[in-house]
Amino acid sequence: MAYNYRPRGLARPPKEKKGIFKFFEIYGRRFWTLMALNVIYFVIFIPILVGWWLVDKFNSYTPLLLGLITAVLFGPATTAMTKICRNYSQERNAFVLADFFDTFKKNIKQGMIMGIVDVIFIAGFTVAIPSYMTWAEKESFMYVPFVLTISFMIVFFMMHFYIYLMIASTNLSIMKILRNAFFLVPLGFKYSAFTLLNWIWVAGLVVLLYPYSIFIVPVWPLSFLCFVNAFNCYPVIRKFVIQPYYDQRGEDNPEFDYLKKKEDEDIFSDNPELDKPVEKKPVHKKGKTIS
Repeated sequence: MAYNYRPRGLARPPKEKKGIFKFFEIYGRRFWTLMALNVIYFVIFIPILVGWWLVDKFNSYTPLLLGLITAVLFGPATTAMTKICRNYSQERNAFVLADFFDTFKKNIKQGMIMGIVDVIFIAGFTVAIPSYMTWAEKESFMYVPFVLTISFMIVFFMMHFYIYLMIASTNLSIMKILRNAFFLVPLGFKYSAFTLLNWIWVAGLVVLLYPYSIFIVPVWPLSFLCFVNAFNCYPVIRKFVIQPYYDQRGEDNPEFDYLKKKEDEDIFSDNPELDKPVEKKPVHKKGKTIS
């Protein structure tokens, strides 16, 4: 008759929480750190907000140009925040200031490119949607491009649940990241849809609480949404993008090395006669694929 033997005095390991319980457990531990991250990220947007305020007040295009140039910083800053939230959501360590600016510098090229792409698409949607809506009021067949534009805008927005995570986690080119993100939206539809719902209710809360939400935005919602995004969508990237890379090469995903370490630490012996010195294994360097 088989039975599980546990030496007297050893506590039974706690069951790992899953789903929303695991989310709130991790988020609760990182709450204040994520608020600090939100403040750092929000500071990046101050020149943009000032630029748009000057445009509205003085009707000048010079501040608008300043705002667009500053918007280039959006990509690297979002990548930096995303990497920290990814680490926290996967219960890996990160130092807010050090890792934020280190990731900002390492991913500045791809981040800037993606930031420019975002500005172009936002400008396009801003012009196209009102135009199609006006034309549709005169010609009913114009509702077709109007609906298609709205649909593409939603898909493009949901692609961002994966884009900045892949910039922070892989060495893929921007074109491959965009292609992968397009397919990951339906592949991880449950997680994509749940993340979108979180964006909707948080955005609705900010609007409903306006103008009081002006004091909330600098400290809470941005890092919260980024954490939700990383918690939901990074496992999809790992399953369909990162893990297949290592499986094709017959290599272990280094992301799970900490689990092996835990297993080694759990196995121990009180008998010194059975203890053997640990042999050091040669280290084989591999190409960096995740960070």
